[in-house]
Amino acid sequence: MLLSRLAEVSREVAATAARSRKTELLAELFREAEPDDVPVVIPYLAGRLPQGRIGVGWKVLGHPVPPAREPALTVREVDARLTALAGVSGPGSQAERSRLVGELMGAATEGEQRFLLGLLTGEVRQGALDAVAVEGLARATGAGSGDVRRAVMLAGSLRAVAEALLADGPAALERFRLTVGRPVQPMLAHSASSVAEAVEKLGACAVEEKLDGIRVQVHRDGDTVRVHTRTLDDITDRLPEVRAAALGLAGERFILDGEVISFGADGRPRSFQETAGRVGSRTDVARVAGEVPVSPVFFDALSVDGTDLLDLPFAARHAELARLVPEPMRVRRTLVAGPPDAGAAEAFLADALARGHEGVVVKALDAPYSAGRRGASWLKVKPVHTLDLVVLAAEWGHGRRTGRLSNLHLGARTADGGFAMLGKTFKGLTDALLAWQTDRLAALTVEEHPWGVTVRPELVVEIAYDGLQRSTRYPAGVTLRFARVIRYREDKTAEQADTVETLLAAHPEVGA
Repeated sequence: MLLSRLAEVSREVAATAARSRKTELLAELFREAEPDDVPVVIPYLAGRLPQGRIGVGWKVLGHPVPPAREPALTVREVDARLTALAGVSGPGSQAERSRLVGELMGAATEGEQRFLLGLLTGEVRQGALDAVAVEGLARATGAGSGDVRRAVMLAGSLRAVAEALLADGPAALERFRLTVGRPVQPMLAHSASSVAEAVEKLGACAVEEKLDGIRVQVHRDGDTVRVHTRTLDDITDRLPEVRAAALGLAGERFILDGEVISFGADGRPRSFQETAGRVGSRTDVARVAGEVPVSPVFFDALSVDGTDLLDLPFAARHAELARLVPEPMRVRRTLVAGPPDAGAAEAFLADALARGHEGVVVKALDAPYSAGRRGASWLKVKPVHTLDLVVLAAEWGHGRRTGRLSNLHLGARTADGGFAMLGKTFKGLTDALLAWQTDRLAALTVEEHPWGVTVRPELVVEIAYDGLQRSTRYPAGVTLRFARVIRYREDKTAEQADTVETLLAAHPEVGA
C-alpha cells in the first residue's frame, strides 16, 4: 500500500466528525490493504510508530526538504526506513539521523510529508481510534463487529486480529480465546462527577477504593506466573513479590485483575511516582524491592480453574475472586443497594480519601467484564483539582489541528515574578476554542519556532488536573498529571494566576 493512500485516509478521517463516515473510510482502506501492510497501517492510523521513540525531534525535523512530485513510498518501505533510523546510535548519530530523515522526506510528496511530520512528532490526531478501526475492519471483512471486538480484547492486539482477518476471513476469529498466559486488554472506567451520580446510574453496585498504583494482570498456570501491565507489557521479572503472592494462592490456574501499589511504614500509599519508579526499574531488582516493596491488590477474576468468567456478572466474578484471594489482598469495598444508600457510598469515598487513595470506582454488580473497553458499568469518582495558569508557548497541531496552535505550555507564577513551566496539554480543546486561541496567541507571539510560538505571558487559562508528580524536566521540580483545559480566564491578569508555592502547598505529599 502506498503511503499516500494512508495519508489521504488519515486526512479524510480527521476532517469528518461522523463515526459512520470514519468507519467507511477505514473499511475501504482495509479492503485495499494486504495482510503484510497491517503491522504498519494499524499503528500509523493511531498515530503510533511500531518502533516507539526513535530519537527524532524538532532539531532534526525543522529543516524543510523539497517534496517529491509523485507518490512512490509504500508503508512497508517507510517502516523499514524508520527501523533503520531507530537503530542509529553512537558518535555522529545526530548527523546520520538528519541524513536519513532528509532522504525519507525527500522521497515523500507534500501530503506525505505532513503525515510523516505528524507521525514523528506524535501529533497524528485524526480520530482513528481503535474502536472505529474495529468497526472498519469488521465491515471490510464481513465479520461481526462484536466478534471482532471480542477477538481484539482476547488477543490483546488489534494488529494480530487484523492480520488474521485479512488473510483468512471471519473464520480466523475462532483462534482468539481467553488463554492463561496471554494477556487481554483490561476493562476501563468512565468518570462520574459524584458518587451519587454513579449510584443513580448503576443501581445496585460495589464501591471500591481507587488505588493510585500500576494496573496489573496476573496469570498463573501451575508454577508459571506472568505479570502484565495495562499496556500488556510483561513485567514479571521486576515484581518478585507479586509472583510469590500469586504462587501462594490456592488456585493452580487463573487470571486476576488488580493493581500493585507501594505503602509506606505508616501504612499509607506512597506517591504514584514512587510506585511507578519501582515498577519501571529493570536493574538490581532485589535492592529496589527492599527499598520500595509493592503489594498486589486484586479486584476482579477473569478466569479461575480453567473457567472463562468474562461473561459472568461482576457479583459472580467477585465471589470467585473472594474464594481464591484472601481479604488483605483484595481491594476494600462496600456494597450499595441503590440511590437510597448513596450516603453510605459518600462515606466510603471520604474514608478512601482520608486513607490516602485517589477516590473510588463504582461498579454495577450485574455487568460482565468488557475487556478492552471503557465500559459505562464502571464509573470512577475522584476529586478534581483546578489551577489558573499562564500560557507561555504553544505548538502547532497536526491532523485535524493542522494550522492551529494546539499544545499549550503552562506556567505558574514564581516568587521572583517570573513563571515556571509545569507541563503541556492539548486536552479539552474544542474546534471553536482552537480557532480562538490560535488568533489570540498569534497576537501575543514574541518568537516563532518550527514547532510553534513563544508568547507574552499574559493569557490565563483554567486547567483541571488529577494530581502532581515530581519531574526533573521542569524548573519547579514538579509536573501536572492529566492536565486539560476548562476555559480561558480573560477576566484575570497573569498577576492573578496561581503560584508554584500555592500548588506545592496543596500537594504536600509530593513537594519539590
